[in-house]
Amino acid sequence: MNRLIPCKANIIKLKTPVTTQKWLLLFLIIFPILYSCKTSRQIAKGPLKEYGADYLFTKLKENELKFDWIEARFNIDLIIDQKKTNFKGQIRMRKDSAIWVSFSPAMGIEMARLLITTDSVKFINRLNKSYFLGDYRVVNNWLKTNVDYDVLQSILLGNDLTYYEDGKFRASYDSKEYHLVTAGRSKLKKYIRTQDDAERIYIQNIYLDPETFKITHLKMKELRKETEKLNANYSDFQLLGDQLFPYMIQYEIMADFEIFVDLNCSRIELDQPQKFPFKISSKYSPMQ
Repeated sequence: MNRLIPCKANIIKLKTPVTTQKWLLLFLIIFPILYSCKTSRQIAKGPLKEYGADYLFTKLKENELKFDWIEARFNIDLIIDQKKTNFKGQIRMRKDSAIWVSFSPAMGIEMARLLITTDSVKFINRLNKSYFLGDYRVVNNWLKTNVDYDVLQSILLGNDLTYYEDGKFRASYDSKEYHLVTAGRSKLKKYIRTQDDAERIYIQNIYLDPETFKITHLKMKELRKETEKLNANYSDFQLLGDQLFPYMIQYEIMADFEIFVDLNCSRIELDQPQKFPFKISSKYSPMQ
C-alpha cells in the first residue's frame, strides 16, 4: 500500500569554495543523505528508565525502517553565496543496491541525473553536456570526502549503519532521550573490500526517542578527521504504511566548508519497484 504524505517547505544554505561543477556533483552525491525540514525534538512524557547499550541497540534495530524500494518527489530552495534558486526533483532507492536522483529547475526540464551503486558513481550534467563515471575513491579524492554506499543509505533513512560493528557502544540517558556512544566503529571485516573501508573508523553519538526508539539526532565524525563532522536531526515522524519515517531532517556538515540543507518532499512511496534510467548521450564530454 502506498502512503503519500506532504512535507513542509524549507531552504538550503551553503558556503563553499568549490567550483560550480564540483559543487553540483557534491550536492547530488550527498543529497540522498540530506533531505528534510527543521523541527524540535520530542520530549519524553515521564522519567526515563535506565537501560543498557545492548537493549537500546536491539530496540533501535527493531524500529528501523524496513524497505525494499523507496521513491520520493521534492521541491527545494537553494541559496549559494546569497543567490537563491528553486529546483524540484525525484529520488529512487533500492535497498543495498542503488540510489537514483533526477534534478530539475522550476520549469521542469531535467538539469542533472545521478546514479549511485555500491561500487560506482555516475553523473550527468545536462546544462553543459558533460558526464562523470567513477568509483567512490575517485569521488572522495576529488571532493575531499570519505563515504560509501552504506553510509549514504543509512543516513538518508535515519537508520543506523548496516554493515558496521555494533558491540562497542556505551549507553546513557537524560531527561529527554537515550544516548548510544562509540569512539571506534569500523566496517565488519567480511564486508571490507578496499583499504579505505578498513581505515574508515567512525565516532558516533546517537540519540533515541524514549517512546519509539527512532534516531532523533546523530553526531558523526571519522577518528582520523576530527575537523570533519556531520550532525543530523530527525523529526516529524509520520506513518509510512505501518512504520515511522522522519519527514523532517536537518543536516549540518563541517569540513573544509560548511553545508546546511533543508528540503521539501511532496510525497513518498514505499515498496513499489522502480526503474533507474541512465543513458549518456554521445554528444556529451567527460568532466574535466
